[in-house]
Amino acid sequence: MPIAPRRRFGAALLALPLLAALPAHASDNAPYPSKPLTIVVPSVAGNVNDAVARLLGQELTKAWGQPVIVDNKPGAGTTTGTRFVAQAPKDGYTALLTFTAHVQNPPLFPNIGYDPVKDFTAVSEVAASSTILAVSPDFPARTLPELVKLVQANPGKYPYGSYGMGTTGHILGELFKREAALDMVHVPYKGGAPLATDLAAGHVKIGLIAVGTAKPLLQSGKLIPVAMAGAQRSALLPEVPTFLESGYKGFEPDAWMGLLMPAGVPAERAAALSKEVARIVRLPEIDKRMRELNLVPIGNTPQEFDAVLRGDLDKWSRFVRELNIKIE
Repeated sequence: MPIAPRRRFGAALLALPLLAALPAHASDNAPYPSKPLTIVVPSVAGNVNDAVARLLGQELTKAWGQPVIVDNKPGAGTTTGTRFVAQAPKDGYTALLTFTAHVQNPPLFPNIGYDPVKDFTAVSEVAASSTILAVSPDFPARTLPELVKLVQANPGKYPYGSYGMGTTGHILGELFKREAALDMVHVPYKGGAPLATDLAAGHVKIGLIAVGTAKPLLQSGKLIPVAMAGAQRSALLPEVPTFLESGYKGFEPDAWMGLLMPAGVPAERAAALSKEVARIVRLPEIDKRMRELNLVPIGNTPQEFDAVLRGDLDKWSRFVRELNIKIE
């Protein structure tokens, strides 16, 4: 072999390890997206998350000309599907449509196996919902001050229900007990539907429940709204005051649904998906459908959603720690 070609061959051999070390997306010059996108829903098919994932998928397919697969991976309180996405390729073709439990689970399950912020790339807060404090129709109190006064005068008499251990309703219920100095026993239900049924029947008089579950019963008068979580009144029930309006601070973190990708996904790919989500949730027919699901469309930027994730992780972790909430 002549000397010059031999040198070039040797240089090429030396470059091979460097090429192998490059991330897969660095050599992927195809425009994004160039293949199907998978949206993992870490809960069962048929729920609100699943419905929103399919709405987004339909519109993304129209816009991008690529199939969008909705993959339900329920289990272990959303952690099974979440862990799957954390370990997925960092190419921008696997996303997670999750909700507030994403930042509540880590302090409740110390060995969860992933960091809810560091192991993910924020894409967009898709929508917001809320949790409401509601009472049975035969409960004598109709306002938050009246409820506090009644429960304080009858320690141990009125338990409160939530839609499960470690849920937003449970955490806010324990916070309410502390802030208002109330003696109340927590009654965890296996979901919002049985809680709503027992509230309407008066088997439990007080409950913290998701707006989407409660709203039909609120509209029919079978449940009475008292207060809502959130920094300001919700567009879903603008007539219901917040806890803050009655002087109770700490109830500002609200329920959300958001889209994440694994950490390390190219920023331009996360931004491209975020931009599409913002466009989709503002389409009149999608806005209408999401409000029918008792969600307020958001569609913010990766940077804005990242700030929400970090702030809410700090708040919920502090609540779980200070209130000594354990999963039994």
